[in-house]
Amino acid sequence: MNPPILEPDPTDPRKKEINPLLKLALELGPLLVFFFANTRGEWLAKTFPVLGEMGQPIFIATGLFMVATAIALVASWVLTRTLPIMPLVSGIVVFVFGALTLWLQDDIFIKMKPTIVNTLFGAVLLGGLAFGKPLLGYVFDAAFRLDAEGWRKLTFRWGLFFLFLAVVNEVVWRSFSTDTWVAFKVWGIMPITLLFTFSQMPLIMRHSLEERAQK
Repeated sequence: MNPPILEPDPTDPRKKEINPLLKLALELGPLLVFFFANTRGEWLAKTFPVLGEMGQPIFIATGLFMVATAIALVASWVLTRTLPIMPLVSGIVVFVFGALTLWLQDDIFIKMKPTIVNTLFGAVLLGGLAFGKPLLGYVFDAAFRLDAEGWRKLTFRWGLFFLFLAVVNEVVWRSFSTDTWVAFKVWGIMPITLLFTFSQMPLIMRHSLEERAQK
């Protein structure tokens, strides 16, 4: 049986694992391209005239960000024959809002992309929880097994965290320069997310089925 296109349940034996470092590179790669293209936009415009026709550095960065995102999704598909749900949804929003940014020459769309994505994820997680469905196991590439209470608590926390990221993005892009927003998007969000992830380890350990099995 062929594996599904979308990422299966983390416990599904059909799921192919990917090297963690390579996975990190696929996730961070497009963001690094975005940061580099924005900071070196004028040099890119002079070196590659076709990029210069796109306009200001933020528009060059947006175009290259879309290309890098597409490459990352294709690479993920080639390596695993599945598409992780969160990067896929994020990628779709990148393509839609990136296209609007370039077409209308208005960077507000690409700046709102993180707000839209994080609000969507937060709403889906909390909405599913309201109907008794802790969906985190299907939208988060988890490598652990939790009891029902653990999944509910973790889903609730991640739902609130995504909404927090949406609010933070709105504050930053509306209050600071484009360069500051780009730098925060690349170098601020990831550390915040990692810190939040590590802060959930006590909850994960308390509700881990594997920990109980070893006792």
